[in-house]
Amino acid sequence: MPTTTQNSRTRSSTGNNSRPSSKDGPKKNIWSSMLDSAATGKRLPEKNLLILGGTPGSQRDFLETISADDADGLSTGKRKGKVPPVANQFALGYTYLDVLDADQEEDTLARVSTYLLSEPSLSFAPLLKPLLTPRSIPETLVVILLDWTEPWTWVRRLREWIRLLRHVLVSLDDDTKVVMEEVMTEWKDRKRGPIAASAGSQLTSGGAATIGPGEWDEGLGIPLCVVCQGADKMEKLERDHGWPEEKFDFILQFVRTILAKHGGSLIYTSPFLPNFVQTLVHSSLDIHSLLKRQTLKAEYIDRNKILIPPNWDSWAKIRIQREGFDMESIATAWSIEIQELPEPLTGANDGAQSDDASGGDDGTSAVAIYEQTIQDPKRDTSMTHPGSQQGGNKIEIETSDMQSFFTKQLELLEQLKVEDEKDRAAKKTPQLEMSPLDDNGRVNEHIGPVQFNMGGIQVDADDMLRKLKERESSRSQRKDPISSPGGGDEKSNNQALANFFAGLVRKPGGSPARGSPSV
Repeated sequence: MPTTTQNSRTRSSTGNNSRPSSKDGPKKNIWSSMLDSAATGKRLPEKNLLILGGTPGSQRDFLETISADDADGLSTGKRKGKVPPVANQFALGYTYLDVLDADQEEDTLARVSTYLLSEPSLSFAPLLKPLLTPRSIPETLVVILLDWTEPWTWVRRLREWIRLLRHVLVSLDDDTKVVMEEVMTEWKDRKRGPIAASAGSQLTSGGAATIGPGEWDEGLGIPLCVVCQGADKMEKLERDHGWPEEKFDFILQFVRTILAKHGGSLIYTSPFLPNFVQTLVHSSLDIHSLLKRQTLKAEYIDRNKILIPPNWDSWAKIRIQREGFDMESIATAWSIEIQELPEPLTGANDGAQSDDASGGDDGTSAVAIYEQTIQDPKRDTSMTHPGSQQGGNKIEIETSDMQSFFTKQLELLEQLKVEDEKDRAAKKTPQLEMSPLDDNGRVNEHIGPVQFNMGGIQVDADDMLRKLKERESSRSQRKDPISSPGGGDEKSNNQALANFFAGLVRKPGGSPARGSPSV
């Protein structure tokens, strides 16, 4: 019976005539929509950064530069002390960066997912392909890292990375390729700003700059940026290997000619000088501060602060750098050799030999033209002394990097400090008590001449002793001494005075009156 009653009550409470509770569906739907709208409003814009080349160390340095608090890239301290871990030791690395607004620690502008790859091997192509989708392509920037420790390998490395990117991009589906074409069209149609207008660029009626020869004819479908790290090492090349200014201009013109074909940007960075690499990366990813607007100004005169913004360069501007540069031949050769599949990257000269053996570089390719002018100083025999080939001394002296030198000197100083501490602990404690009679010269050196007052006259004991000794020596040198009744007494008196003054010298603390002769 109790069970029946309970069941009947349950049926009556859930019957059709019962009134709906306030906790039912309509209110639940309202909360869901409110939560969804709040989550959508706080969802961070997602950006992708694909970093190619460099070593794990140089990749970390680049990440610290673009995540610095200030736009100049000098500070490496992170806000709130939160540094995301970097996994870039094996294959495809990953980390993320939160871009904070200027002076606003609570306002995050975007989250940048960063992927890192060091070697342009074809076996890594399947790892890159999933990163390029119709949704991610418009929010992606490709960065290729180069280093001034090996500028003679730059063009070869660029060729292998471009070949790998082209191999991956060609294998994407049609929907992704359509988005890539739209992205490239948008970048081409962007205005070049007052800098290009002042340089004489021709603008169309719509305000967009016309595409000149050698520009955007090899667009990748993704914005490209080349970062040349360690610009301070140019001074070492100039000082130690005698590189003239023409070589640095040749390198800059060559890289600018290549990047103009892909619509890419270029920047030199140095750990000791401010740079705008953070602003360049953020503007390429369309990340803009709500409080502080950063502008990019092209710089191609000061070789330590080179900055070529995207969609800015042209052959006319490249030619201004230095006359006689054949950019037409280089651009043509570059378009031909980037069509091949990527190859395993080796040393610059080793790769040149393999290309020559296979007939790839016959002297007319862009890589061969570059490496004929920019060679490794360690293997360039034209810079060595003629006698060095016969075992003579070389003119060049290999110098270490400034930071490496300071590191070695610090280690040496620490080692010397430890040795000094060991020697100091091994030595016995020096005796503080020392008799003045042990070393009269050292005592006299510290206390000075011994003087005393005799009858109101200040007498120097050392001087008096010296005079008495001279007097006695002069008397002893006489060959016919004259004896007198008082001669013995006078001699004894002189001897007593000599002993008295000698005693004063030996005992500076004694009283002069104690041994004074009677008058």
